[in-house]
Amino acid sequence: MITVQLNQADFEYDIHSLVKAFFPAEAVSVGVGEKETEEEISFHIVTNYLENSIEILFYQTEAGRSKEVQAQTVAVDFSNRKETKNRLKQTYYQMLCAFTGRTLPWGDLTGIRPTKIPMAFLEAGKDEAYIRNYMKETYFASDEKISLSIEVAKRELALLGRINYENGYSLYIGIPFCPSTCLYCSFPSYPLGVWEGRVDSYLDALEQELRYTAGRFSDRRLNAVYIGGGTPTTLTPGQLRRLITTIKESFDLSDCLEFTVEAGRPDSITEEKLAVLRELGISRISINPQTMKEETLRIIGRHHTVEQVKESFLLARRLGFDNINMDLIAGLPNETLSDVEATMQQVEALAPDSLTVHSLALKRAARLHMFREEYRELTFENTWETIGLTAAYAKRMGLRPYYLYRQKNMAGNFENVGYAKPGKEGIYNILINEEVQTIVACGAGSISKRVYPDGRIERCENVKEVSQYIGRIGEMIERKRVLFEGAIRSQKVLDN
Repeated sequence: MITVQLNQADFEYDIHSLVKAFFPAEAVSVGVGEKETEEEISFHIVTNYLENSIEILFYQTEAGRSKEVQAQTVAVDFSNRKETKNRLKQTYYQMLCAFTGRTLPWGDLTGIRPTKIPMAFLEAGKDEAYIRNYMKETYFASDEKISLSIEVAKRELALLGRINYENGYSLYIGIPFCPSTCLYCSFPSYPLGVWEGRVDSYLDALEQELRYTAGRFSDRRLNAVYIGGGTPTTLTPGQLRRLITTIKESFDLSDCLEFTVEAGRPDSITEEKLAVLRELGISRISINPQTMKEETLRIIGRHHTVEQVKESFLLARRLGFDNINMDLIAGLPNETLSDVEATMQQVEALAPDSLTVHSLALKRAARLHMFREEYRELTFENTWETIGLTAAYAKRMGLRPYYLYRQKNMAGNFENVGYAKPGKEGIYNILINEEVQTIVACGAGSISKRVYPDGRIERCENVKEVSQYIGRIGEMIERKRVLFEGAIRSQKVLDN
């Protein structure tokens, strides 16, 4: 365990994220004063906020004794909070690099949206050389990651030029059922076998929320619809038809640039379900293998085979789907570089229209984290070489990076990158990550975001548990009413 002791509360999140990036397998505790713990402490950091400086001391524990190994004091002006945070993180990063003997691809950047930095500078008219210099000097980011963030930022700005932020919105619909729960999953999802008898009741409640939303936003433009989960294709063909018909009858889709349905689990896909989606005009689907290695699929709890992935994909092509995404995860248990390359070769043969490569993130709600003792024999590997390999294959397939984001506790401190053929980019993916447009989310466990013209964001959450969602649907609608109270009226004032 690693402990960080502060003399007063400040910048805890930034310190925790940075230390955790260097030591992803270690528990990290950050707080004011000394904390008692029964766990063995391998490394201890003391941070003192003084009058005009910050003092940082590193202690390593050996044979039960603590030994100071590094100490630095950095002058700061606490009245400038942004600059103080930068100086603190820079000092922490340099000390951690010296202590561990390694650097991080994103340097001391701990935020989940690194493209916000180049996007802001590009919008302000700064050139690429300025951005590169700033990101290297301020955050110590690598040349490779700086290039990636600038490329993505340019592409996002071009794509977002089609979106009306103030008079537009996007819609997310959550279907919280799955054939089984994956080892790494932290999303609200429930085994369909347990809840099969209540799916229609869930849809009853969901339709109430959708109709409220349609009425509340009737004079705003709906730009994108995304049905995710869970696994939406756990619904029967009839239930899929019912849900999508409700959406099409309730909402004006004339300004909708994209309508996506995740058909993520191949073991949930049938020809009849895909035919329903095709008939109802779904423009984009996602078929997500995560890996093309059978042994890994069994380890992570996915009950489909590699052959089912290929069959589902080719079936969708035969039915006329021309915008198919595939999701992969780098850093899955026991996978090597050669395993990832074998997966990429098989994906290349299928030629998806877009590809999202995730770096495994071990979240607290995932079984892999909660019961890690059960899985201590598993190994996890994600390297620059692995990420470079996936990027090279994406380029060879004619896919360009168009969005990226990061998560806490991500394997290798890398990122998730979406690649796509020109014209096949997922608009909703950009909107949800850049947080530039209001997104109304319906369904159990979903989170709505109201984005104000000044960039301020407010959120409201729906309860995660299915029975609670069904029983408290009136409360879920009321939460939305409170969040969006005055949204339409305010927009009319702006329009006038």
